[in-house]
Amino acid sequence: MHKAGLLDLCVRAWNSVRMASSGMTRRDPLANKVALVTASTDGIGFAIARRLAQDGAHVVVSSRKQQNVDQAVATLQGEGLSVTGTVCHVGKAEDRERLVATAVKLHGGIDILVSNAAVNPFFGSLMDMTEEVWDKVRGD
Repeated sequence: MHKAGLLDLCVRAWNSVRMASSGMTRRDPLANKVALVTASTDGIGFAIARRLAQDGAHVVVSSRKQQNVDQAVATLQGEGLSVTGTVCHVGKAEDRERLVATAVKLHGGIDILVSNAAVNPFFGSLMDMTEEVWDKVRGD
């Protein structure tokens, strides 16, 4: 990329960040979209949920704990963003099914899915992992 192209890219990125942080009005590229973000009540997941909502999407946040969901929803709604939330432990199939069913029932579908939840078990060598461990890592 030549210097002029890189400069233009940097200026556009800066303006986007500045507009988002200042609350300046702009068109909402995600208007009428529904985004579901797992593990989205803190950290990176919360930042992703906030940004999607700032861009006009209705966001469904989730966490394993109701208290975390309630706090995230209150914070984002307090910023004037369109957000709902529900409890979901992504390691449990019934929770995942309920999360999707809730989003579909309340909002008619899901346009954007961000699978932010992660597992971080340490079980030694990758080659020595059992099938049970692989299932846990995959969320089965």
